[in-house]
Amino acid sequence: MTAAKVEVLLQTLISGVLLGGLYALIGLGMTIIMGVMKIINLAHGELMMVGMYVAYVLFSWAHVDPYLAVLVAAPLLFVLGVGIQKFLINPVLKVDSILPENQVILTVGIGMVLANLATIVFKSDYRTTPVDYATKAWYLSDYWRGAPIELSLSLPWTVSFLMAVLITAGLWFFLGRTDTGKSIRATAQDSNAALLMGVNVEKMRVVTFGLGSALVGAAGCLFLPIYYLYPDVGGQFTLTAFVITILGGLGSIVGAILGGLILGIFESLTATYVGMGWAPVGRFVIFVAVLIFVPGGMASLLKRTKLGK
Repeated sequence: MTAAKVEVLLQTLISGVLLGGLYALIGLGMTIIMGVMKIINLAHGELMMVGMYVAYVLFSWAHVDPYLAVLVAAPLLFVLGVGIQKFLINPVLKVDSILPENQVILTVGIGMVLANLATIVFKSDYRTTPVDYATKAWYLSDYWRGAPIELSLSLPWTVSFLMAVLITAGLWFFLGRTDTGKSIRATAQDSNAALLMGVNVEKMRVVTFGLGSALVGAAGCLFLPIYYLYPDVGGQFTLTAFVITILGGLGSIVGAILGGLILGIFESLTATYVGMGWAPVGRFVIFVAVLIFVPGGMASLLKRTKLGK
């Protein structure tokens, strides 16, 4: 393999890992909601869109950097998520219906409302945050069989990835070390047993939906310096989160992280070696392949590995 081909491959893998880290953060929000509530939140991408618009407004009106806007957007999205769960989804869960998936249908409606409200307020224009560091990058030089190769690390992509890692680590600590986090995990594993052990299951569901909304709101802020914004941007990220949730295994935190990284790398390879327009096709291909060959997702593979030991 020539140095030029090695350079392209390594650059593609680096881009895929950076993208996958952000994808993992998006997928984590949907995954924990799925694990606790056993429903797919099809308004997930629209909640991310709201987080992006919060960061955009802060940048436009107060010149707040999108990365600092995480400190505002995440709490706001948590409150919004708690309100949606408490006042919209919970009442629907308590109503008998011939459609047991009515709460999923409700999330579709919520997503449509959020997208249309954004269109009314911000119009359908494409918007960006022209930060000073948008085109800055670090360069790494090395040699392959005597020939020089140079790799670049985009500054905004790298910062977004590192912040996504920090947020994911914070979530891991919260779920594993705090009483509320342990209660959320217990509810996800067996809600009836958790209820018998004194866990307020209904409260944990409300907190979980708020937490999932906060995570995807933070992801929206991290995407804003490197992505464009418009009211219907949420749809593609809902699909992305759904694919990651299936790829990782329903309700699996570790699976969602691995699923996000795998999807990011796969999309990056597809865009480089097949074509930019084929990246969504690559996403669909990996989704169908998982459904056929690994229906339990990465979580099932991890369990098999542990049992094999």
